[in-house]
Amino acid sequence: MGRKPKAKKKPATKKKIIQKPAKGWSASGRKKTVQKKKTIRKPKAAKQEVKEEPKIKIRTPKLLRGFKDILPKEQKYWYYIINKAEALAWGYGFGRIDTPILESTDLFIRTIGKQTDIVEKEMFSFEDQGGDNVTLRPEGTASIARAYIEHGMLNLPQPVRLFYYGPMFRYERPQAGRYREHHQIGFEILGDASAVIDSQLIILAYNFCKELGLDINIQINSIGCLECRSEYKTELINYLRSKRNSLCENCKKRLNKNPLRVLDCKEESCIKVIEDAPQTVDWLCDDCKNHFVKVLEYLDEVEVPYMLNPRLVRGLDYYNRTVFEIWSNEGDNTARQSAFGGGGRYDMLISSLGGRETPSCGFSLGVERLILKLKEKEIEIEDPTKPQIFLAQLGEAAKRKALVLFEELRRNNIRVAESFAKDSLRQQLEFANKLGVKVTLILGQKEVMDGTILVRDMEGGIQEVVDFNKILEEIKKRLEL
Repeated sequence: MGRKPKAKKKPATKKKIIQKPAKGWSASGRKKTVQKKKTIRKPKAAKQEVKEEPKIKIRTPKLLRGFKDILPKEQKYWYYIINKAEALAWGYGFGRIDTPILESTDLFIRTIGKQTDIVEKEMFSFEDQGGDNVTLRPEGTASIARAYIEHGMLNLPQPVRLFYYGPMFRYERPQAGRYREHHQIGFEILGDASAVIDSQLIILAYNFCKELGLDINIQINSIGCLECRSEYKTELINYLRSKRNSLCENCKKRLNKNPLRVLDCKEESCIKVIEDAPQTVDWLCDDCKNHFVKVLEYLDEVEVPYMLNPRLVRGLDYYNRTVFEIWSNEGDNTARQSAFGGGGRYDMLISSLGGRETPSCGFSLGVERLILKLKEKEIEIEDPTKPQIFLAQLGEAAKRKALVLFEELRRNNIRVAESFAKDSLRQQLEFANKLGVKVTLILGQKEVMDGTILVRDMEGGIQEVVDFNKILEEIKKRLEL
């Protein structure tokens, strides 16, 4: 085999070197003009304003007009008055009764009277969820009469003597000592027509106010029975019609609806007219006249001061014969605020509600007005909640032992204050000073170990070491218990 001939090598060709122009220069040697690229910036987005949410102002609820909170510092007056009333009630043989605050509206319309200011303008009445018309009681006697019938009290030994205390509600313009919610103390005697019953209630009212430290007098009148009062009304209407132009607008309306209420008006123009008006006592029948004379004779016998007031009629339809009010001897006796309360005889009230004819008499006093007068006279009243001693402790062991001692003192009717949450003796003594206690008991670690306790006189600052087991006797001796 022959060999293949070798392929001829191609002649080498020179590589053509293409020289690139320098950066920034053109191929012709001229300097290249470089145009800078324009950077297009996006417009900044507008800042969004963050709106702060408006702060919701929390509205603090406030008392309704004509209502009042009775704060701890006021409680001593309430305690003082209610305790005096209860003591007198027990002494005169009254039993306590508590009636509901809410009653049927019909009860008050039938007893107080449709044409009275209370029923027309002052009652808190509404329809409940069951569709019944109900009313917050504006006074206490109507509820007492309803309870007397409903619970068969006519079967009890007569007369029945009842005492009550509680809130009443009237939608009227708030005035000194009278709020839309006000409190009354009341005494009622049911089941006796004797004049001595009227006198005894007036004597009770007088003694109660005197024991409170108030200077009072009794305003008294008789408005007669239905028969003699009917004749008097005719005479009164004839007189008032002749003076109609001088009467206030309210009394012009009362002239036909309830003429007796004109006698109680406090407008100056009406007072002048009333001065010459016929008087109820001049129109009393013999029975009503004899009854009234006896009432006054009984009052004279026990020397209870009173003033005959021919304009006194009271504002409720159920009254007959004796009516009276308790007035302050201090200040303006023509102002309504001078009257602490009042009452009278109501012989037809229970029979008007469907019960047996039951002659009755009663009165009530406004607690707020009594308190107002006590404050005006600056009568000093002991606070029954004020602590008698203070118990201070220092150290954990002393605190445990002080807790036991506190309970022992409390069980023995000794009013003790403490500040177990504080560990500083100085802070505890400062607190004791603010409370105004006379004696402070101090129990520390040393006293626990020794079985003693320090008795500190807060006025003189003198301290005495006493055997822990004899501390109860020592405290009773110092407090004169």
